[in-house]
Amino acid sequence: MRRRASLVLLAFAVFFTAMAPLLRWYMFARVVEIPASQYQEMVLEAKPATLLDYNDPTGIKAKQVPRVTIVQTLKGNVEESKKIEESAGRDVVVWDSLSYVEGPDGKLVSEIPERYIFDARTQAPVHATGEMVDGDMVKREGIEFKWPFLTEKRDYRYFDAQARITAPIHYKGTQNFRGLEVYYFEQTIPWTKVKMPKKMPIQGITPETVEKTGMTRWYTTKRMFWVEPLTGAPVRGEEIHREELRNASTLLGMEKATAFAGHVKMRDDYLDYTVGLVKSNRMKLMMTRTYLPVGFPALGGGLLALSLYLEARGRRPGGPAQPPDPAPQPVSA
Repeated sequence: MRRRASLVLLAFAVFFTAMAPLLRWYMFARVVEIPASQYQEMVLEAKPATLLDYNDPTGIKAKQVPRVTIVQTLKGNVEESKKIEESAGRDVVVWDSLSYVEGPDGKLVSEIPERYIFDARTQAPVHATGEMVDGDMVKREGIEFKWPFLTEKRDYRYFDAQARITAPIHYKGTQNFRGLEVYYFEQTIPWTKVKMPKKMPIQGITPETVEKTGMTRWYTTKRMFWVEPLTGAPVRGEEIHREELRNASTLLGMEKATAFAGHVKMRDDYLDYTVGLVKSNRMKLMMTRTYLPVGFPALGGGLLALSLYLEARGRRPGGPAQPPDPAPQPVSA
């Protein structure tokens, strides 16, 4: 019995020891991915902010307001993911995003829908029919919304949806944020001419009617992210954002007007929720990448030692006597 038990323990020792490198270098790279059905909502605020007031009886002009709110939703489109996976030959995630901006009175300022298609494991963009920003077809290069798993201390290329361009986002150092070690990234988009949103805040006004007057929209931003490196998830995001309407004499009676300006930050309750979610997901990844790969060899070593001990006891000269062979039985004809 001891010899049989030692063989079983030896088999388990080999199994757990072999599983350690497989978990860390094989399973992690091929199993860990973004779920296709993920849903996330985020609320950001600029307090105070400068906003163009279209309802002022004395004329349209920029005013300081106590708050501008941006509600951003990310919704996984499972059906579209399955369709694209058939032709792409890999796991794909499709996020339908909506950025809804409202003033202090709750009225619409702008609304920008997006469809972002990317590889579920690497977060690299996947180009497929339907990839768009505000109804316009785009071909993204670089990341958006999320960094790759195992984010590195280096610059990345980040897609700016307003300008429809990809620009470097620079690694600026490592910080501690609410008990998490995070990498701080920063990107600056210089003044760039951008398209008018399809949905305008004034009833009856369309981008086409605005363009006929010669008025243009310009935008600049300083974008900041604090990213937890194992999950690649931003736990905090901010933008110092500014938009201007230029060549606006025909509609606004002035050459240039500030459409929106403010320091946009995640609301505190959503910061708390995001940090809690990232900590939970980080623990799951740590089990696969660190805790189990380290624990399994230790467990395998313990089982091997126990197996050798039982084997040695079974072979010891003074060990327990083996039961005698059964006496032969007479055979009757």
